[in-house]
Amino acid sequence: MSVKSAISKEIFAPHDERMLGAVQVKRRTKKKIPFLATGGQGEYLTYICLSVTNKKPAQAYITKVKQFEGSASFVRRTQWMLEQLRQVNGIDPHRDSPEFDLLFENAFDQWVASKASEKCTFFQILHHTCQRYLTDKKPEFINCQPKLIGGNSILHSAADSVTSAVQKASQALNERGERLSRAEEKTEDMKNSAQQFAETAHKLAMKHKC
Repeated sequence: MSVKSAISKEIFAPHDERMLGAVQVKRRTKKKIPFLATGGQGEYLTYICLSVTNKKPAQAYITKVKQFEGSASFVRRTQWMLEQLRQVNGIDPHRDSPEFDLLFENAFDQWVASKASEKCTFFQILHHTCQRYLTDKKPEFINCQPKLIGGNSILHSAADSVTSAVQKASQALNERGERLSRAEEKTEDMKNSAQQFAETAHKLAMKHKC
């Protein structure tokens, strides 16, 4: 089972949510830890996850999930409603970059994805989810390559593939219809020719008989 499948099953399924996407991240700037803080849990992996509830009306969330060193399980940390997301910053609109920022009503995080491609996929899903589930308060996407917010997204590609398949099927049916139509015309012509031949043969037979 993949890490993302495990997170979906362990963290979101019990809450009747389905995970739409996730990206493994690290902080670009380390958080300041209070001088007296003790008892840290050691190294950990962090994932930013996007989910939506199964019950209607659907509610979308962004959740920070951690997996601590030496543990096979995952821990749900901070969770925000998608409505609380104010800005998504892709950092560089001219090249593939793993860095990005998320600005919420009450929080601001600067991240680096494990891969630029993972960030790209997450942004595509995030942008699509915002368009689908938010009506009034949609976050601002800035410094993003066109492909990150729909230019060449996997979602649009899937839709294009379906459209292309439908068009090809329609074209094939039209061509088949044209072929059948031509075949019917040929059959009708052959039928008429045969009928004319039969009539001519009958007239000749009658003439010679007389």
